Amino acid sequence: MKQVKPWTLTLFIALLGVQGACVSQGTSSTNEAQDTGRKDTMTYKIQKTEEEWRQLLGDEAYRVLRLKGTERPFTSEFETQWEAGTYVCNGCGQELFSSETKFDAGCGWPSFYQSMDKSKVKEIPDLSHGMNRVEVVCSGCGGHLGHVFNDGYGQPTGLRYCINGVSLGFVKKP
Repeated sequence: MKQVKPWTLTLFIALLGVQGACVSQGTSSTNEAQDTGRKDTMTYKIQKTEEEWRQLLGDEAYRVLRLKGTERPFTSEFETQWEAGTYVCNGCGQELFSSETKFDAGCGWPSFYQSMDKSKVKEIPDLSHGMNRVEVVCSGCGGHLGHVFNDGYGQPTGLRYCINGVSLGFVKKP
């Protein structure tokens, strides 16, 4: 059995309570999540209708990337993948994270201690569900990736980008 970090159980219990709420969240044309405490008024380079996003992504990726949902922990193939390469946005293909910055946080989602470039991800204060967090979205299409925590687990930066695997694609290093 995989050893679980002490804070993981608390996070897992909190997410069990919010997972259902995440399913019904919607976004407007400015990517403002409804009644979630997250407001993003940025216009992104990649623009598609909601129907185009649904067809491109499929149900689960659409729910996470466009409706700001959360995938169940320990379900992503990328959580335990350690191949060399680049993780890209599943919505637009923009390069986001290098495998060199990936680490096992024990939280059930792929974790990175930094993005490839600060311009590739946008960080947005997230006060939804009674929590004070920082949401991470793709700067190319505005797709919800996950959250970043300054909890000291990701060395050398102390940051833990906790990213939904369904929000990612992977390009293997040749």
